[in-house]
Amino acid sequence: MAERKIILPTMDAEKVANEIGDFVIDIVKSHNKTGCVMGLSGGVDSTVVASLIKRAFDNTNYELVGYVLPSSVNNPKDAEDGINVAEKLGLRYYVRPIEEIVKGYRFTNPNAFTTDPKNKFHRGNMMSEIRAGVLHLEGALERKSVAGTGNKDEDFGIGYYTLFGDGAVHFSPIGGLSKRLVREMARYLGFNDLANREPDAGLEVGETDFKALGYSYDVVEIVTEGFSQGFVVDELNVHSQVVELCERDIVDYSNKFGFKKYLDVSEVVNDVHIRHLGARRKVQLVSPDSCSVGLVY
Repeated sequence: MAERKIILPTMDAEKVANEIGDFVIDIVKSHNKTGCVMGLSGGVDSTVVASLIKRAFDNTNYELVGYVLPSSVNNPKDAEDGINVAEKLGLRYYVRPIEEIVKGYRFTNPNAFTTDPKNKFHRGNMMSEIRAGVLHLEGALERKSVAGTGNKDEDFGIGYYTLFGDGAVHFSPIGGLSKRLVREMARYLGFNDLANREPDAGLEVGETDFKALGYSYDVVEIVTEGFSQGFVVDELNVHSQVVELCERDIVDYSNKFGFKKYLDVSEVVNDVHIRHLGARRKVQLVSPDSCSVGLVY
């Protein structure tokens, strides 16, 4: 029997850009806000979100305000890229370094500043949460909604975000687009230079998503689309489309970092599967269950 193909979606970029623009305007209108605030990291996701919202707000009274929020672990080029995007789009923007706020956490959370590698992870999440705090305060002061920049692979594929950091947003404009389609949208919007930039969370020195995960978002998309189309783990472990991408990433990782993070395709698929299940639980935590109690009226 011929192998059933995993189908990856395509898009009409103009149609999708208009759909996202209409969605943003409906959200802002329903929130009774004056526009949006968002973080500008210089990466492809935030660039696409900023471009789509600015495009939607043109010829309206709504405004998008951008915030570049660098810390000591960020490459200075990231802030430069964020500024360049804001200026190219004609946005009002502010550069607000967060390093002094991060240092202030030494008094309340000194463990996050030890040399234990585990604490680097928690310190990174803390920086993401600080950025969220800045954006929400600025949004409140200006009566603006906080726009998220997470894509489908990160947020709903494997839950690769800080829950109350970059996950703490009022809406997700590109939550329906895989990283592959976000890159395609970036090229359509005129940001070819950023379309293929290597993604990183900006929370640790030298860290990239590929280095942390051990595989690319191409793998995340093919595996999670496989799940949504009824494939089970055992089928995906040997599926030609999955095998091709996983084996490519295993070799690329070994060449780049000098060791193998995963030994075979099944280990990669298993990691994506575990993260995918976790992503579903993580989404529920934004609006957690509350205890139903018996009250007398």
